[in-house]
Amino acid sequence: MLLWILFSTVIFSKTIAQNSDVFQKGEISKTDNHTGDVWLNELNVSDSLFNFSLAHATFAAGAKLDWHIHPGGQYLLITEGTGFYQERGKSVQVVHKGEVIKCLPGVEHWHGATPETTFAYIGATPTQKGKTIWLKRVADEEYKNTNFTPVNAEQIIKNLSLQKWNWMAQKNVDSLETLFDEQAVFVHMGGSWGKNPELEVIKNGNIWYKKADIHSVSVNRIGNTAVLLNNITLMAVVNDKEVTNPFIVTEVYIEENEHWRLGSLSFTKQLTSDDTKH
Repeated sequence: MLLWILFSTVIFSKTIAQNSDVFQKGEISKTDNHTGDVWLNELNVSDSLFNFSLAHATFAAGAKLDWHIHPGGQYLLITEGTGFYQERGKSVQVVHKGEVIKCLPGVEHWHGATPETTFAYIGATPTQKGKTIWLKRVADEEYKNTNFTPVNAEQIIKNLSLQKWNWMAQKNVDSLETLFDEQAVFVHMGGSWGKNPELEVIKNGNIWYKKADIHSVSVNRIGNTAVLLNNITLMAVVNDKEVTNPFIVTEVYIEENEHWRLGSLSFTKQLTSDDTKH
């Protein structure tokens, strides 16, 4: 029965990964087994028929549970944010939304949010071997020694843009299809079109973005939208003819459920001395 419910929970977690608001946060915990704010929503209380519990826990940034042991083990299905998981005597693991953590029976451990991010999971806990055993607080030194360096949104967007140029050069339409939003718009010197035509252009080699030399990059974030400006020299093959042009490329990214997707890509050719002579 436990295997069945865990399988069902994993399948259902695909929906949760797309919408972290499927379950309400519940009530803020008043128990003395954590530091920081933790909200708990009991989804299923174990009984004589179902000997496991399901709970949705949400952590404010910096919140963490004390060291503890699950006599029957536990599964954590991460539904939101970034957090820490550590077993006694081992290094801290940084865990992310969409991952599943297996806490082995009888193993002392703790888990919680990073200092910069919220964190939430569904915990599936067998109870036939007894309830959770709570131990000492996680010391400040232990928490500070996680060596976690958060990557800010600006750097994420810069990395994603660079990866995009690599995928374009490689004609990797599978990765680009995931990156491009369904309603994305692509503006070129010769016209504009949507996602599918752009992928076809890349796949068929009508435009081969052979090499982008990036001179400067800037990112301006507005809410869940980021506007990136690339100053590049682009070597491309257009209809079997190789051309090199300087461009200012405007890329618009939209964040949804902690994932960034490309919503717009526009090329603006920069004037050169040769252009001004005509």
